[in-house]
Amino acid sequence: MPRTLQLAAVGTVAGLFSGLFGVGGGVVIVPLLALALGYPTRVAAATSLAAIAVIATAAGSLQAIYGNADPIEAAVVGFPAVVGVVAGTALQQHIPIRTLRLGFAALLIVVAIILVV
Repeated sequence: MPRTLQLAAVGTVAGLFSGLFGVGGGVVIVPLLALALGYPTRVAAATSLAAIAVIATAAGSLQAIYGNADPIEAAVVGFPAVVGVVAGTALQQHIPIRTLRLGFAALLIVVAIILVV
């Protein structure tokens, strides 16, 4: 399958999960890019972050239209998150890849346990 179709498939799955569960970027895109398409971890994370901007705009707008999202509250959460993204991105550049992978795997396991319990 050509790379463009593979990326489109990753995006479709991420969009579906984003719409259903409010997740998509880190939980879906990063593992699919890294495991299925062989992207390096940092490149997968960066690609995911770029895609999230598009996904979040579309999903947030639709959810606001349905009356499920308050744009003011979203901004109160979102703008400080930009500070976190800048700090996290800077920190990520100094952490070994193996540590990033293990940390990400641990995060997914903890979230899964919390959701099940």
